[in-house]
Formats: sequence, structure tokens, C-alpha cells
Amino acid sequence: MSKNFISGVDLLEKCRIYRKKIWEIMLEREIENTGKSKAEIFNDMKKNLIVMKAAVKDGLYEDIKSVSGLVGGDAKRLRKRYEKERTVSGKRMNKAVASAMAVLEVNASMGQIVAAPTAGSSGIIPGALITVGEDFNFNDDDLVKALFTAAAIGYIITRNATVSGAEGGCQAETGAAAAMAASAIVELLGGSPEQALHAASMTIKNILGLVCDPIAGLVESPCVKRNAIGTANAFISADMALAGIKSIIPFDEVVEAMYKVGRSLPCELRETAQGGLAKTPTGIKIEEEIFNKKQ
Repeated sequence: MSKNFISGVDLLEKCRIYRKKIWEIMLEREIENTGKSKAEIFNDMKKNLIVMKAAVKDGLYEDIKSVSGLVGGDAKRLRKRYEKERTVSGKRMNKAVASAMAVLEVNASMGQIVAAPTAGSSGIIPGALITVGEDFNFNDDDLVKALFTAAAIGYIITRNATVSGAEGGCQAETGAAAAMAASAIVELLGGSPEQALHAASMTIKNILGLVCDPIAGLVESPCVKRNAIGTANAFISADMALAGIKSIIPFDEVVEAMYKVGRSLPCELRETAQGGLAKTPTGIKIEEEIFNKKQ
């Protein structure tokens, strides 16, 4: 039987029939669709992990500044705080959040990142997974498997809804990334495929309706900080799922609701920089300063 799946229900059914984890079904699906060997596909994913790790390290330790000057250095500031101070939300949470922000700052400075699933949400998966990997002593192969789990969730969202901020608002972009990260963490920590999908569902439910309103049209602000909250959202949802808490609404229905909410948002709130924070007095002033400077 084919390993292809088109929905959460379909994915869980395949996990049940073959008694496999989500990451295994996703990997075998890739083998089936590409004709590549298991080793080739696994190594390709490992290359993504290497890029993710490098971006986290650069953002946390180097002096990063975006081309516009709008963002940069905040990840480093947060790292210094959790290394030296007693933080409100705990060291692990701050470490993951700072790592996510680090990747977005690298992206804004034209550095190399993995758009997983998009450039604007590229910090959440590495921020969450690399932190869990370090704190729970998982090796790179474990993290690569987790990336396949994340990829399966992202594939279902892409196939049935959208991961584009321009089409579905920031809920679709950072929400999808956070759902991917949450499900991957659950499976990485020994949770079942069902728990992984509950985590993904709860993550998306937490941010339904989130607008996409980049200041001056740049994927910088509020994107960096929304990757921070997306990472925290993934952690919280993963913990709830691992505790046995279930999403009342099934994953596929949550994805459908997210898509409908996104399509209901006026175009001004979907990555056009025509609404939300982009059109506050300060947002307009920043836009004028950036573009007048360039002329």
C-alpha cells in the first residue's frame, strides 16, 4: 500500500496499519515519490539541520543587523539574560525563543536559513528542536527524524490550507511552523502520533486570526518576535499533548478552520503592509525613514 497521505486522519491510519511513527511514514513517502534511497533523503534533511544550527549560532553570538537596521541583536540580548539572570519563563523557554529570534535576524541580514515552512517563520522549528535536542541529549539523527515529523504536518497544512502569510495571515505562517515544531517535539519525546497531532491542533488553535502586518513590508518586525511566541506556543502545546490533553477539535478540522479564517481576513491584514502594526503612526514613520534613506 502507498505511503502517501492527504490528511491527519489518513496519516494516523498509516501509522496504525504499519505500526510506525510519523517520521517513518514521511520518510517512506519521500522514497516512494522521489525514487531516492533512504540514505540520500535522510542526508538531505541532515543538511537542513546543519544550516539551522549554523543560523542559530550566528544569531546568538554574532553582531547581526538587518539591511534596513530595523532588527538585530535582540537574540543576543536574550541569550545574555538567560545565561546570567533568573528568568520569569525559565532558561529552556528563553533559550528556545532566543534561538528562534536568532534565525529570523540572520534571515533579515540576508544570511542562510531554511525556510521551514517559510522565511518569515524559519526560526520556530530550529529554535524549538535544537533547544530540546541539547537539553535532552538527542543526537543529530534524532533531530533529523523530528524534522521529518514536522515536514509531515507542514505537508498536510500546505495540501489542505496554506502556510502563506499573504494568503492566510500570520496564523498560517508562524502557526504552521509552531504546529510542525510541536508535533516534532512530541514524537521526539516519545509521544504517539495521535498526541503529535493533538499538539499541532492546539498550537494552531492558540493563534487563529493572527494577522500578517510586516512593517515597511519587510520580514523583520513583528516577524522576529512572532517567531518567539510561536516557539513558546509549540513548547506549551507539546507539553499539554504529552500530558494526555487532547484537542477537542480534530487536526484536519482545525486546519480547515484556520484556512477559512485566513481567507476571511481583509487583504490589508495579509502581508500587504496595509494594516495592523504596519499602519500605526510609528510603523508608517519607520517605512518612510527606510525608503527615503534608500532613495
